[in-house]
Amino acid sequence: MNALNVSRIAIATGVAASTVLLLAGPAAAHVSVQPQGEAAKGGYATLNFKVPNERDQASTVKLEVNFPADHPLSSVTPEAIPGWKIAVTKGKLDKPLEVHGKKIAEAVTKVTWTADGSKIAPGYFQQFPVSVGQLPEDADQLVFKAIQTYDNKEVVRWIEEPTGGEEPDSPAPVLKLSAATEDHHGGGAADKGGDDDHEAEDTAASAEGEKKETHAASSSSSDTTARTLGIIGIVVGIAGVAFGVLAGRRRTA
Repeated sequence: MNALNVSRIAIATGVAASTVLLLAGPAAAHVSVQPQGEAAKGGYATLNFKVPNERDQASTVKLEVNFPADHPLSSVTPEAIPGWKIAVTKGKLDKPLEVHGKKIAEAVTKVTWTADGSKIAPGYFQQFPVSVGQLPEDADQLVFKAIQTYDNKEVVRWIEEPTGGEEPDSPAPVLKLSAATEDHHGGGAADKGGDDDHEAEDTAASAEGEKKETHAASSSSSDTTARTLGIIGIVVGIAGVAFGVLAGRRRTA
């Protein structure tokens, strides 16, 4: 097989592969949830619900996110988004939560974002941030069932829970929880910041002390040098006078 045939085969193979990719089309994008930073058990976090627009001829105009009833969250605060109205739905709890010594009898069950001058156009996505807490300590993940509505009245239900096998066709957003931290309220970070501040103050004080010691050592060294030069000057002066006297005696003799 000559080089020309090899080249032709390579080109044909590349064209075929490209055709397969084009026919396959882009992978389906789903509504998902990701924390900003870390979502630790027993702590608080800011979550981003990412909503891509999967239609070429329609825009997303509504998102409903249902919060897990088996692990209710005592605090849910959505961030205001220009061009979207937000409705927070609460429900009574069968078993009240106890948070910071207080009993919470109701919790958020759903947050709904409705387009009000804005849409998620084809080819774009939108993130919907929500501050939540206190995250459960007895779970490894939280499932948020979501419903996406388009302006052509189409509704997509992202409500299928993962089973550990293949991903379902319409998977619900799943939040993975990390190991619990020492301070559930971010106090660990605050304490660390305080330690850093103290360390910075100690470092600054140490640096200032070293600066003063260096300045003192420099001053002492300068004084010593000045004294030495003064003594040398005196000695040179005496030597000059003596030399002048001896020279005068020689001329007189």
